[in-house]
Amino acid sequence: MFRRFAVFARRHVAPTHPHDVNPEPQFTWRAIVVGLLFGTVLCFSNLWFGLQSGWISMMSLQASLVGFAVFKALDGVLQVPFGPAENVILQTTAVATATMPLAGGFVGILPALKMLDKDETNGVRTVLNFGELCAWGVALAFFGVFFGVPLRRQMVVKEKLRFPSGTATAQMISVLHKRDDPTDDGVETVGSVNNGLRRRERRADDAISEVSGSNEPSEALAKHGDSEWTTKLVALGGSFAISGAYALLAHFYPALTALPVFGSYVSREWAWNLMPSPSYAGQGIIMGLPTCTWMVVGACVGWGVLSPVAKHEGWAPGDVLDWKTGSRGWILWVSLAVMIAESTVSLGIVATNEVVALVGRIRRSRNQSEDTDVDTDAETVDARFLVPGWITWGGLAVSTLVCMGIVKALFDVPMYDTLLAVALALPLAVLGVRALGETDLNPVSGIGKVSQVVFAGVMPGNLVGNLVAGGIAEAGAQQAGDLMQDLKTGHLLNASPRAQFAGQMIGSVFSVFVTAGAYLLYSRVYEIPGEQFPVPTAQVWLDMARLVNGHPLPAHVTPVAIAFAVLFVVLPIVAALIGRSTDVHVMIGPWAVRRSTVQRWWPSGIAFAMGIYNAPNFTLMRAVGAFVAAIVTEAMVRNRGSTDERQLRRKISILAIIIASGFVLGEGTLSFFILLSQAFS
Repeated sequence: MFRRFAVFARRHVAPTHPHDVNPEPQFTWRAIVVGLLFGTVLCFSNLWFGLQSGWISMMSLQASLVGFAVFKALDGVLQVPFGPAENVILQTTAVATATMPLAGGFVGILPALKMLDKDETNGVRTVLNFGELCAWGVALAFFGVFFGVPLRRQMVVKEKLRFPSGTATAQMISVLHKRDDPTDDGVETVGSVNNGLRRRERRADDAISEVSGSNEPSEALAKHGDSEWTTKLVALGGSFAISGAYALLAHFYPALTALPVFGSYVSREWAWNLMPSPSYAGQGIIMGLPTCTWMVVGACVGWGVLSPVAKHEGWAPGDVLDWKTGSRGWILWVSLAVMIAESTVSLGIVATNEVVALVGRIRRSRNQSEDTDVDTDAETVDARFLVPGWITWGGLAVSTLVCMGIVKALFDVPMYDTLLAVALALPLAVLGVRALGETDLNPVSGIGKVSQVVFAGVMPGNLVGNLVAGGIAEAGAQQAGDLMQDLKTGHLLNASPRAQFAGQMIGSVFSVFVTAGAYLLYSRVYEIPGEQFPVPTAQVWLDMARLVNGHPLPAHVTPVAIAFAVLFVVLPIVAALIGRSTDVHVMIGPWAVRRSTVQRWWPSGIAFAMGIYNAPNFTLMRAVGAFVAAIVTEAMVRNRGSTDERQLRRKISILAIIIASGFVLGEGTLSFFILLSQAFS
């Protein structure tokens, strides 16, 4: 089977120019293996932080850097140099392996099923063994991938949506391999359909040689490029070591995970602590200062105002951190209302824009002159390097049938209901992918909630079925979105979509078993949910399932939840109106503020809600990381005095993200090895 798959994937060795004699390889098993290994490390890290605070990261930039470093170290023994197209396949495989904890519901749906009361399960067993966990992963892992493939032509080729993370990864790979920036308008377009090319990428040293009149590569440029990637690698390794050391110290000295920086009373009674974790500081750097700011606002409102009020008024008399009787469970409903409101409105705006765009495309096609011979939006990649239609649609049909059968066997959900869940997930995935392409945010949580609302009517009173339907919708949007980011990277770097599809499938299959095994270990060693892993996203899923199935809300939370929901219905609408404005500045009272600044700092409902459903110790350290990164960036920009400030900021930002990723990976990886030592001791 693997030999046939390799033959299928290797039909994609495309030259970078029609006159190239030795084309660069694209699908290679060396790239796949390194992608799987690094993706496994990312998967362990994502599972740790997903169960702890609901945070998952693709880490595509980091995968491309680490992959390049591995093969750079082996450069002397490689018969064929490691090229940018191979790097695209490597990071595609790594991302597919890394994100299974979210796509497979291991940090949300499965813990939520486990948390159901006995009378809510309808006699269905909700704690799965290893084989059943693998089957569940297989049920959710593939239909979103198959459905995502046809979206490439419309969203990447025709509409050329930005997909910021995918574009940034392409820029990183081009820097590592000394190629021109693929987003530069000056890159020469080839446009030959016969050889599957979109653009000719010249090496940067070739461009300098043309200017200087010499045919010799620029030695200075080569040294500069080597020093750049070496700096990034040292930064990644150093931050990894620092964070790993903290993980070891925190394991032996648990007091380090909750410092009472606001006093012992506030710490003991209201759970305001600081976790000085480099990993959470790294998450804050990756999220950015605006997002972390609104998370802190959410924490102040939820844990600083609403929680004490609910406790003192007797609405939540239990321990503050108790999900059922404490104020943590009470304020969770406020965060849920905010997420539902903003997600619904945002998806509605995206859907409206999609319908308007579709109508516009239909009108343009009708008005198009009959003598037009050139389609500027036509696919410029040779059919040999695309995924055949029979694989796409046949795979979608088979993966849907597999999903129906497995869900029926595991949770006794009728097969026609599962079919309806997949059918609903697909158009929602389109909206999620479009939002991802425009904003770099995939509203998978909101998409899952929409599915839960629908299935409250389809399967009333069936909380298990409701959670499963939400998980199916989230999985479809997550897998399609991740693939589309990777396909954007490949599109910019002239990589074969078919080879990327193969890497995505291999990574997904492999990760099903890795994630299932890791999740089972976590469940055996730690209490889930528990003090170490509160699994806040699982509680959100569970409360949503109970809400839409008619369960009563806690006392006096309804008017508060409605008030915040109304606020976050209005804010996305105003943001959309600002986004459509053509004015450079927006008037806020007497001040004229740049529109881009207003958009960047506009209130984020999801960030606000995360500040409420996560304990303050997670939020505060994220804010510290984001704030320090912003201060250091401004200081470096002022000290350098560069004429190209934008380019300098981009370089600093990439380096900061790499350091942040080392922080995240260090603690996540070391914590998993600590888990292994506890499991087998």
